[in-house]
Amino acid sequence: MTTEFAFTLPRGWIDASGQVHREGTMRLATARDEIEPQADPEVQRNEAYLAVLLLSRVVTRLGGVTQVTPALIADLFAADFDHLQTVYAHLNAGGDAVGAVACPACGHGFEVDLTEVSGGDLVHG
Repeated sequence: MTTEFAFTLPRGWIDASGQVHREGTMRLATARDEIEPQADPEVQRNEAYLAVLLLSRVVTRLGGVTQVTPALIADLFAADFDHLQTVYAHLNAGGDAVGAVACPACGHGFEVDLTEVSGGDLVHG
């Protein structure tokens, strides 16, 4: 069973050296991933922060970064944050997880079953 999936951010996270990171991986969420962040004091103050914590738990890599922190997720461009929330929802929906993607090589858009792809499958051709 595949539990980790590749994604590509529309804009990408820019690190302190100016390098753009767009390719990453996200794992399926566990019940613990969804329950534990709800007790976080920041979430108690601002419920919207829950999505930041959830994504920081399930995004396992972004570019060369393997320690994805809440601060990194919070620093994403809004389009990238929204994209990750959409990927999270599709992967953890429990049913069909169909997503609209674009080939990084040619830009052609198409739909894929996100539960059955790896990063290499997202290249049109």
